Amino acid sequence: MGENKWMGKRWEDMDTDVLVKIFKELNLVELSPVSQVCRLWRLACSDPLIWGTLDFGLLKSNFIQTRASPYIWVDDRSDKRLAKILRVAMAISCRNVNCLIFHYNLYMKDEHLHFISERSPHLKRLVMPAWNRITKVGICQAIQRWEELESLTMPTIGHPPYIMEEIARNCKNFTELKIMGSFDVQFASAISQNLPKLKVLSLRCSKVTIDALVSLLNSMEYLEALNISHCLLLEAAVNERRQVVHELDDQTLDKASRLREFHYCQSRSCIACQRMMVDEGIMRWYRYEDWFWRQDEVRSLDLQDYGKLFDVDCERLTSVD
Repeated sequence: MGENKWMGKRWEDMDTDVLVKIFKELNLVELSPVSQVCRLWRLACSDPLIWGTLDFGLLKSNFIQTRASPYIWVDDRSDKRLAKILRVAMAISCRNVNCLIFHYNLYMKDEHLHFISERSPHLKRLVMPAWNRITKVGICQAIQRWEELESLTMPTIGHPPYIMEEIARNCKNFTELKIMGSFDVQFASAISQNLPKLKVLSLRCSKVTIDALVSLLNSMEYLEALNISHCLLLEAAVNERRQVVHELDDQTLDKASRLREFHYCQSRSCIACQRMMVDEGIMRWYRYEDWFWRQDEVRSLDLQDYGKLFDVDCERLTSVD
């Protein structure tokens, strides 16, 4: 009898869709060598189904707070680690990343942002890290490249108009914004003037002035969803001091009720509301569970789980000793 020969497909001859299903179970560290096996595997490793969302929510900088601008010092090894991870991710993804999520305690620089924006031209959603080391020029140049951007989650910033202006000029499909920090009349005005067709706005766990909230409700004709859950609400300043508002007045509630979605919580029994009071309106996210900052009552803004690409094992394998 002749020898039985295996007639199945070789790995390098497998259908791309089968390879993609397999490679979706790998993290970034595991994908890197796999992508170098052959041309077919490289193509499968770069598939949009794998790279639609690149969640770096577990990636943080080693830093120390300082008194001088930019108010933090970052370990050089953290910067090198970030640069290396970004190089690998952007090389394999082949411009297929649609959603990028960064931890709020990741302190990237302009050069990192520039590298990312050049290699993710089809980005639709961005969850920004801390601003401290990102300049006005850096973020504006990045936004200019992200013409398809639809959603932005950002820490609060001292002078927001220029970012809203840049989004208005370049991102024609932009409809969704989440702000983490402080929200005042200046911020509200920047949004209403530059993003009048904004549909979704979340101010969850932020310090919000009542006059800013009223301004939004009066001016944002296309707004469909607003989240002010667990916010520290402050009334108009009297003698340069603002008092905490524990309940919205009926007129404001009536205007908000006309929205498709309005999320509002100021319950003394709510843990998130209690944390906002303890932190005096500026949430100290680092004090709490690492998933806490990722939550949102608006479903499209909730970050859910971390995904596979940069999971706990990947974070450990790329950590700085």
